[in-house]
Amino acid sequence: MATSRDSQPSPVSSHLAGSDEKDKVSHEEKTTVYNADIDVSHVDERKLMRKIDLHLIPWLSLLYLLSFLDRTSIGNAKLYGLEKSLHMSDKQYLIALTIFFFPYSIFEVPSNVFLKRLRPSIWLSGLMLLWGVMMTVQGLVHNYGGLLGMRWMLGTMEAGLFPGVNYYLSCWYKRSEFGIRAAIFFSAASVSGAFGGLLAAAISNMGGVGGKPAWAWIFILEGLATVLAGAASFFIIQDFPDTARFLSEAERTVVIRRLQSDDQFSAAGENLKMRNIMKSLTDWKTYVGIGVYVGSDMPLYAFSLFLPSIINQVCAIFVVLRVRRYLKPPGSSSSVRFEATPANLLTVPVYAFACIITCLVGFTADRIKKRGIFNFALLALGGAGYIMLIVSKNAALSYVSVYLATCGIYPLIPNTIAWVSNNVEGSYKRSVSLAMVISLGNINGAVSSNVYRARDAPWYHFGHGLVLMYIGIGMVSTAVYYFLLRRENAARERGERDEVIDGVYVEEESEEAREERARKNGRFTSAQEAKQEKGDQWSGYRYIL
Repeated sequence: MATSRDSQPSPVSSHLAGSDEKDKVSHEEKTTVYNADIDVSHVDERKLMRKIDLHLIPWLSLLYLLSFLDRTSIGNAKLYGLEKSLHMSDKQYLIALTIFFFPYSIFEVPSNVFLKRLRPSIWLSGLMLLWGVMMTVQGLVHNYGGLLGMRWMLGTMEAGLFPGVNYYLSCWYKRSEFGIRAAIFFSAASVSGAFGGLLAAAISNMGGVGGKPAWAWIFILEGLATVLAGAASFFIIQDFPDTARFLSEAERTVVIRRLQSDDQFSAAGENLKMRNIMKSLTDWKTYVGIGVYVGSDMPLYAFSLFLPSIINQVCAIFVVLRVRRYLKPPGSSSSVRFEATPANLLTVPVYAFACIITCLVGFTADRIKKRGIFNFALLALGGAGYIMLIVSKNAALSYVSVYLATCGIYPLIPNTIAWVSNNVEGSYKRSVSLAMVISLGNINGAVSSNVYRARDAPWYHFGHGLVLMYIGIGMVSTAVYYFLLRRENAARERGERDEVIDGVYVEEESEEAREERARKNGRFTSAQEAKQEKGDQWSGYRYIL
């Protein structure tokens, strides 16, 4: 069989008859050294990675915090009179939530292709600036139709950030390093949940200022913050490793060589060709990965959009008895503010807990390199939490169940994205595969927007049941993905996927058998050509389980 790593001797060479042929194979299977004339002996790899982390992760995490805050703030706005001000029914509110996800899903794949063709510093910054404007204008609408229009535009502009950043990070880090970075980046979603509740509670005090209700100020102020961040991003976001301005030539060379040693053969660059995109569209891993992500993403959006309402309803009596004297101003007659503020504040520890667990899982999965096992465990935890929510008739137990559900749902997203990314090689293929997985997963946000109906309050059994069904879909898809990857790795270990390399012969293999192997697995002039052409289909590539 073919070599599994560039630095290891080829399993093919172990079958060769002569030592001269072995030397030839060993020479051919070495990856061409990137920038071979550059001296990198003075570069400290550990310091370099810390430098890259500091330049990339904090700002990108802030952008995603703002993104998630902007898209889910409508859940907080609802508690401060959004429906009443715009004369909306519960059904119309659910449609306003749903309409966001259609453009959000449609434009993710083309956005990732544009990101690769253009500079991230321009594409991501431009998108952010525009969605900040849409968010701000959302606070200026006066009717239901205006809200629908702004939600559609918000989904269009936000579509490129999440898949784009995950693909962008995968272009900087080894497969065993990507999980914790994806987890830290995604944990901004849980931080935004906690921060959003606190921010909404604070902004609610502006109700009436300038003739605007509290919910409008939530949209306006959060939108303006996003506009400022978008403008700053033009100067802060870095481009891809081979052109990054904050690195020296030697440091850029080290980054590319590290990726190539991790079987990311396209790290030095790849041209846009339709066949590279078609590789993603025809790969079974893309479609099974979609099933895995669907089982994670729908529960996430359902949880994020409706957690304030769930807590507000389920814990109403709990809140009334214990929080009224601290949070309701003397002589106030505003029942909305009285009910909404405790509900938002009670979401804060839930999201803080989610942030900690997400980062812990990302770190551990990188070390163990068994992402599928973590998916099984997390889905089981999330399922247990929702089963408790379904059977519970006690406010305190329901609140505890929310923590268990959080523990399962939030770490699933970055772990699944890292798992899919780790098993796709080819720059454009990975770009399209990640975008497809995320976009077709995100369309289920439209489902999640409609499962928690007002008539099901306070226990929301229908919504919890549907979320539990999606967790089951995630469990089945994870099992299929895991076992098919393991089967493929085993086939490669047995040599069933070995390509024919010109000038390299396997001992005791007949000419007919060699031609049959070439027909099945391909014929190449060198192992280097096989790697570049086949990507993760190359016989030496091993999938992460």
